[in-house]
Amino acid sequence: MIPVVAAVTVLVPAAGGGVGQAMRLVASPTPWPERDVTELAEPRPEAAWPEKPRQDTAGSAASELGAAGPQERGVAGAVRPAPGRERLVWSECGGGMRCATLPVPADWARPREARVAVRLAMMPAQDPLRRLGALVVNTGAASVVREVVARPDAVGELARWFDVVLVEARGAGDGGHAGACPRPRPDPARLQVAEGRTAWRAFARDNAVYDRACRAALGAAYAGLTSWQVAHDLDAVRAALGESRLRYLGNGYGSVYGQAYLELFPGRAGRMYLEGLPDHTETGLERRLLAHARAQERQLGYFRDWCRNRPGCPLGRADAVRVFDGLVRRAPLRLGGGERTVSGHEIAAAVWAGLTPARWPALAQALSRARTGDATGLAALLPAEPPQPTPPAPTAAAPVPGQAASAGTAGTPLGAGQTPPAPAGTRPSEALPGRSGATPQGPAGATSRGGAAVPGTAAPGAAAPGTAAPGTAASGTAASGAVGSGVAGGGVLSDARAASRTAGAVSQPGETVPGVVGGVASGEVGEVGPASAEGVRWCHDFGLAVPGHRLFLQVEARLRKAAPRVGWLSGRAEVARCLGAARSPGWAPHPLPAGLKVPPVLVGVGRLDNETPSSGAARAAGQIPGARVLWHGDGQGAYLAQGVSRLRAACLRTKVHDYLVNGVLPKQGTFCPGELTAGNAP
Repeated sequence: MIPVVAAVTVLVPAAGGGVGQAMRLVASPTPWPERDVTELAEPRPEAAWPEKPRQDTAGSAASELGAAGPQERGVAGAVRPAPGRERLVWSECGGGMRCATLPVPADWARPREARVAVRLAMMPAQDPLRRLGALVVNTGAASVVREVVARPDAVGELARWFDVVLVEARGAGDGGHAGACPRPRPDPARLQVAEGRTAWRAFARDNAVYDRACRAALGAAYAGLTSWQVAHDLDAVRAALGESRLRYLGNGYGSVYGQAYLELFPGRAGRMYLEGLPDHTETGLERRLLAHARAQERQLGYFRDWCRNRPGCPLGRADAVRVFDGLVRRAPLRLGGGERTVSGHEIAAAVWAGLTPARWPALAQALSRARTGDATGLAALLPAEPPQPTPPAPTAAAPVPGQAASAGTAGTPLGAGQTPPAPAGTRPSEALPGRSGATPQGPAGATSRGGAAVPGTAAPGAAAPGTAAPGTAASGTAASGAVGSGVAGGGVLSDARAASRTAGAVSQPGETVPGVVGGVASGEVGEVGPASAEGVRWCHDFGLAVPGHRLFLQVEARLRKAAPRVGWLSGRAEVARCLGAARSPGWAPHPLPAGLKVPPVLVGVGRLDNETPSSGAARAAGQIPGARVLWHGDGQGAYLAQGVSRLRAACLRTKVHDYLVNGVLPKQGTFCPGELTAGNAP
């Protein structure tokens, strides 16, 4: 294995001194600092960035950054690419797309050793004579290419001005994602309903098995699953495309790559739109958990307001928060006429799971049904361990339809050997007692959070909040592909994934579920896909110094004071990501270095983004010189989701296009109303 740890330690002195120091736990019961950010200061004065004359984005072409020569060297931590420029060979791969692979070092600190292949797909500009250049896109999905092939409207409008180049992050996509790990990551939501130290340790063991299996299967590529490496890959893509600066659109986890690029290659950065930006500058574990807890607690209030203003909401004019409080007081609640019950803790976990906007109709129905004494709908929102997949056969990963298999796949060393089976000692987790779900899929008609049809709730085809009626372009059904306001990490179809779980879709290895493209969204809590290496990447980038069970209970007690109904459960969901995993080499959270000189960056922050807290996203944006926050009333992935719903005149998309094409930032304090969640007026 390539010793990336030593290389990164030497080359990245600004990384905060390592994960242990960076992730120091705040264990003292001191008062919580108010970290929510509601506005940012005016952009810092910067040197003028050359522009061509502005043209209307409603037309066919407009301006772009001038071709100022890139700086030869970035800040400490960036590695200059090896001499020479790789040549991209594009080939038709179906759906009007062209595909290519770009060989890059498995470890950019040792660029002449093992290599991996980064997969690219291009949606060519509609008018080649008036194109402005290439715009690189990573939607944060498990497979960016498959997601966009399935829903081209997400980014298709950008092809009016740019060659839209989709980049699969190493370890993601069809090659690195499918087959990268022999077993799925345990669902972090399991830890939310686990009670006691025994269940805590059982989850940690399962997560350790997943981590060891990924390490064995990925070999040298395991240590390369970091945003530090991906940022270098992006710079190689920029050079291979012949661009002097990187124009970039990153959503969810894709925005983490953009943030890393700004830090490592500031002189080569062009215009960037970053949506749903996770806060990679926060080094305190407890502060991070608090931000997530408060965001989810606020989401409960947004759900209440939506239901009150939504005609036909099953709760009518009832206050959903008071309904929740009443159910917790009455707990335990029975499931139908059976003997099974759900506890107050499990009711809170079920509501927490239902607060993604696409699941609001199902949650409202479940709460309404529970008021009558039947908690079956709530139980169906709870997690259950998915069935263990059969280890994949040692064959090449399936390409995008119409694309020939290439030598080497994303995140996999070129010429690497076969994927080994799961390590000895792998065992399925025991079913959690006290709720429905005797099998991994649960009883007939009701399954758990891993892919759930809720009896009596929205049937397949029910519209997501704020979407148009089924069958229209903006339908909220998983099958039609429209979405509500997104969840973290994840690409345009994040809410469709949540809706598909409600519709009873359960993904199996190698199987595509309607509305679920390429497995899971990177960074999405509760999304667990077969053979996903995204959990490894998250721990390498955001690896929390997870405390022991007793110390965590002290932290959790303080979270309960700040977010007493459901938000406190976010602490468990977050620490579960890396609980039991090895302390791995990575790109530890750290403040951005002072003195960065980058073009103005636009950061989209959604009021309904309960997976990437708006306070953290705004805080991270505040450390990027000249960055402007564009607030909006939807959730993460709103730009992409509005494209799928063909809301092309939406305020958010108009502002983003005017920035990417003309370099015009929206005015300070601009707020775009929610387009995907009717009834959620600001």
